[in-house]
Amino acid sequence: MRRAFAALAIPLALAACAESKWAPDADVQRAAYVSPEPPSITLYTAIRNSNGEGGHSAILVNSGQRVMFDPAGTWWHTNTAERNDVIFGMTPTMLDFYIDYHARETYHVVEQKIYVSPEVAALAMAKVQANGAVPKAMCGSNVSNILNDLPGFESIPQTFYPAKIMRAFEKLPNVQSRKIYDDDSDDNTELLAAQARAAAALAGN
Repeated sequence: MRRAFAALAIPLALAACAESKWAPDADVQRAAYVSPEPPSITLYTAIRNSNGEGGHSAILVNSGQRVMFDPAGTWWHTNTAERNDVIFGMTPTMLDFYIDYHARETYHVVEQKIYVSPEVAALAMAKVQANGAVPKAMCGSNVSNILNDLPGFESIPQTFYPAKIMRAFEKLPNVQSRKIYDDDSDDNTELLAAQARAAAALAGN
């Protein structure tokens, strides 16, 4: 299916819209995935095909284990576990599912990876887990605030706009980038069901 502003304050009413999820310890431990790759931080940006505007930002952090910080995101899978927008269990298959969910007829996905020191990766892991649940439309603000506070990423502006984060990230040294396009429908209901079936089939083999 695949083809390879910064806010001074958040109104309390808006912050109250964040949906808090907290998977049990057993689920988090079951889902945990340790990648063989070196420590890294990868920015994922959904870009609207019609005008190049950014629709969503997320960060994949590889430090000890690999997790996706998906602020106010809507992707889910029974093989993963979520705690306040941090998704545990980002195996290669789950990462493919995540990308496929976001790359569709109206959006493509930009993946930008940087290998970092274990210390920077560990700091990123701590920050995404301490961030808390994110309200809708605040993904860019939360992603940029976290990145801007990491050594080596200070040039990332604090902004609401995913595409602005992406463009700043591209200027960092040693970025490995790719774009993923797909022609899936914008309605991801069946895609989520198909991903669940595919994971179940893999587990049965």
